Amino acid sequence: MPGDTPDPDLNTDELKILIEQIDTAIDEIVGKIETGRIRSPEHEKVRIKYYRALGYLARTKQDLVESKTLEQLEAEVQELKRARDAGAAVDGIDTEA
Repeated sequence: MPGDTPDPDLNTDELKILIEQIDTAIDEIVGKIETGRIRSPEHEKVRIKYYRALGYLARTKQDLVESKTLEQLEAEVQELKRARDAGAAVDGIDTEA
């Protein structure tokens, strides 16, 4: 039924920027973990915090990518519903037959 669900809000540019920023932060943290000057047991706590931050950023990136994918799929479904409701042929199948 037309108008049942609102069109998805595709903020793909904003999501792309957020994902790029997270990628940059991940690269920085990985660099600090791999080449940082943490040599004492006391400073090892800092490395553990880097790993925690890395895990948090990875989960956040995964959530953003999933959100972006779901929005794109929702937009595609809405487009297909509009085409079906308009009686248009979808993928070579006449929906009026």
